[in-house]
Amino acid sequence: MSIIEAQAPLHEAHRDNHTHRDVNGGWLRPAVFGAMDGLVSNLALMTGVAGGSVSAQTVVITGLAGLAAGAFSMAAGEYTSVASQRELVQAELDVERRQLRKHPIDEMEELAALYVSRGVEPALAREVAMQLSKDPEQALEIHAREELGIDPDDLPSPMVAAVSSFGSFALGALLPVLPFLLGATVLWPAVLLALVGLFACGALVARVTARGWLFSGMRQLVLGGAAAAVTYGLGMLFGAAL
Repeated sequence: MSIIEAQAPLHEAHRDNHTHRDVNGGWLRPAVFGAMDGLVSNLALMTGVAGGSVSAQTVVITGLAGLAAGAFSMAAGEYTSVASQRELVQAELDVERRQLRKHPIDEMEELAALYVSRGVEPALAREVAMQLSKDPEQALEIHAREELGIDPDDLPSPMVAAVSSFGSFALGALLPVLPFLLGATVLWPAVLLALVGLFACGALVARVTARGWLFSGMRQLVLGGAAAAVTYGLGMLFGAAL
């Protein structure tokens, strides 16, 4: 009894503190990385053009064009990618559905063998597989999870992926353009705001990684700043050559 009482607080503490990070990132990961992509690409594009000693109006037009082109490209790419993945999954589910209809016993034995391979006693594994196979839809869901590693009820939406990619990329790409739209005529306010945005995006990424927010923020700031510096240098080089 004393052993049980001594262990009880440990079990209680384990239950209270047994939490994990969101390893898939949820909505935060794609949103932050979409914004970061738009921010880095448009900042680099604008600094590259500005390096060629063009007017502020040209830099603004370039930034707006980069925002629109990048956002539509991201949306189209995400829609096509997710739709193709969804169609592939649906095709595999149709294959599994046909197998369950034509060969129910074989599929049940396959499921039982899978449980046995995971340490379940053969008789119990067969009983569990038999019980789960009584409902065809439940059987399909279990086979999809075990064999394909997917949840048939939780497939990604191509439209949601496209819209979210468009919005997050456009938001990130807007940051370096914003100072010009508010009246700036030189490049440095746009670069400063973009670098702040890069640090903020990197810090947010720390929520889905094991790194600290300062490290993640500085890493993204350095990488984005380096991309902008390189393209600015290329713009100066090409501008002088032309």
